Amino acid sequence: MNSKTYLIIGGTGGIGQAMIAQILSSAKQHDSVDVFATYYRSVPDIEADNLHWLQMDVSDEDSIKQATDVIKQQRAHIDWVLNCAGLLHTEQAQPEKALRQVETDFFLQNMQVNALASLLIAKHVKPLLAKAERSNDKPAIFATISARVGSISDNQVGGWYSYRTSKAALNMGMKNLSIEWGRSLKDVCVVVMQPGTVNTQLSAPFQSNVADGHLFSPAYSAECLLEVLSGMTAAQSGSFVDWAGESIPW
Repeated sequence: MNSKTYLIIGGTGGIGQAMIAQILSSAKQHDSVDVFATYYRSVPDIEADNLHWLQMDVSDEDSIKQATDVIKQQRAHIDWVLNCAGLLHTEQAQPEKALRQVETDFFLQNMQVNALASLLIAKHVKPLLAKAERSNDKPAIFATISARVGSISDNQVGGWYSYRTSKAALNMGMKNLSIEWGRSLKDVCVVVMQPGTVNTQLSAPFQSNVADGHLFSPAYSAECLLEVLSGMTAAQSGSFVDWAGESIPW
């Protein structure tokens, strides 16, 4: 029996919840699948025998370490890590349309959640990924949700200073990580992914600008992302791809 363990960061968000549902429903009878998923404030009412909820604040390294320590007490390894946590707006702040709107606290909050968190998560889950059974064709996965607006060369309209900057920083951090782990942690694929514009709370204030047919359901986006990841090899570590598997320019 094959045993596969997933860690989904941001399991209460639209994409995170959809990924949990997809993984649990697609698990084959001869596979043993465990899903660890994180929440921020309160435990969700989503239950399954092989679903384990962990509290995690991605802006607090101690919280990240405590969550991964819990996993280490229960499982010897993790096969896939999927970070779906992200920040675009808060109750107090919206993405900036102009430089005059840039404020330090909101900018740093974006950097903390969107850029630094994935590096800290990778720092603490590395020992669990190191114990996963893996090969070049079937690598362990460390995937992070990014955004096309984090592409510097694709930026033609400007705006959204904090979000764009933090996602560009995330992309660089994950590229760095893929190079380091390419030397020290073989057969782990580090992937940065753009999920499309998804019908979630994160995108809700901006959906009026989305063209017909380009607003995806969380279930559709999650299915596409997981399908792309399932076909990735270790040689593709350091990729920045969209929900269809197409490369995005850095």
